[in-house]
Formats: sequence, C-alpha cells, structure tokens
Amino acid sequence: MSQLRPVFYVSDGTGITAETIGHSVLTQFTETQFDTTRISFVDTLERAADTVARIREAGVRHGVRPIVINSCVDAEVSAALVESGALMLDVFAPFIEPLERELGQIRQRHVGRAHGMVDFERYHRRIDAINFTLTHDDGQSLDYSEADLVLVAVSRAGKTPTCLYLALHYGVSAANYPLTEEDLEQDRLPPRLRPYRDKLFGLTIDPARLQQIRQERRPNSRYAQLETCRREVSAAETMFRAERIPTLSTTHTSIEEIASKVLTSLGLQREMF
Repeated sequence: MSQLRPVFYVSDGTGITAETIGHSVLTQFTETQFDTTRISFVDTLERAADTVARIREAGVRHGVRPIVINSCVDAEVSAALVESGALMLDVFAPFIEPLERELGQIRQRHVGRAHGMVDFERYHRRIDAINFTLTHDDGQSLDYSEADLVLVAVSRAGKTPTCLYLALHYGVSAANYPLTEEDLEQDRLPPRLRPYRDKLFGLTIDPARLQQIRQERRPNSRYAQLETCRREVSAAETMFRAERIPTLSTTHTSIEEIASKVLTSLGLQREMF
C-alpha cells in the first residue's frame, strides 16, 4: 500500500481555482503525502472520460482511493467524473445554493470566468503593472512617481520575486531599490528615495540564509561571505528603524505572505486577479 494519496485538481478552465483552494485545504493534513495532478479544460464528456481513466489508473497504482477537487461548472461533466470512484469535492457546491437563495437568482454556468480575459481593462492594467515592475527592477529606473510601492533591501533579500508577484496577481506597480555599500554607510535613506518614503517598504533576511543564497550566485566571493551579509543586513535594519520604514523578514515567509503583508502595511486595497 502506497503512502501517497493521489489528488486531482480537475477544471473546465485553467484549474487555478481548484488547485489554489485544494492546496490550502490539503496543507492542513500534514500526516499524509499527496501526489497532485492538475487537469485543465475538461469541458466535454470525451475529456471527462479520459480524465476518469487517469484517475482510476492512479487509484490502482497507488492502491488507495483518489481525491478529486473539481471546479467544473457543467453538471454532466461533473456527473461523469463521479464514475471514477474517487472522493469528489466540488469547489463551488457549498456556496452556490446559499447564494442562489440570498440573491434570488439561479447561477449562470459560464466557464473560465475566474481566470479568463473577461475584463480587458483590468487585464491591460495588470500587463502595464508587470511592464512597470520589469523596467523598475533592481534600480534600473529611479523615477518612482508612478509606483504604488517601492521595496528596499540588500541584494538577494527577495525584492524582485515579490515585486513580480504583486504585479502579476494584484496589478500593483511595484519597484525595488537595492541598497548599495555606499547607501549602507549612511544611517539615513539615500537621497533618491526620500521623496517616496510613503511608498517604501523594507525587506530584511537572516544573514546566514542570505549567505546561502549569495553563495549559489557568486561562490566564494566577498559578496557571499557571512561577515559581509551580517554587516549589510545590520546596516539596512538600522536604517529602516531610524527612518521608521515598515519592515518584514523574508527568511521564513512565503512570497504570498510577503505580498499580503506589504499591501496591508501600506494600505493598498487591490483585488487579486
């Protein structure tokens, strides 16, 4: 008997919704290991039949009943998936009936609304935010007048991935500024950042973790030495405290958590795409 439990995220769209919700739920069960598969665009009975075959095969191979987290809106497709014999968890079922009663209307079964390109204006705002973030990455452009926020940190503390996540998922025009050795010699913000202090958020990191990251990028360099990392992180944290810049450690924090805390701290209310 395998210790792995096969899990399938099945959707008639991208599958992002099913996988996001499913992952959040499965992380609560730490004593079980899950072998997850996302199957997207199951929007016909033929595709459903193929999916049923895959689910059944996984159940035989693992010797345990598979779990299906389903976000298909077509009732016939969902009914066909039941033939797999898996534990079926419908993402929308707990919400639809109460909402229909409350709103006094029956839901319209539209496929792909959650992640499709339905609102072109919102979509293009997101693309513009991504382009802005790319052109304002790592101090490439220092005009932050159009920025929603500016992440400030020493090199390799997590600025770029956080900015890209904010742009992609929230449409935030996020820039980032890398603190140089010259900047860190001062206790105050670099002059070029002072006009934008209300947009600033500082990231810090454990020096030992920073050393590991830098060692992968530039092995055995002064840049990657533990003493260098300690000195830079200490100087950056001193600056953030002196200037009262909100700060968060990225050492044990996921990008999703960092992004949420940055938005909350700076009072930015954005809908997730």
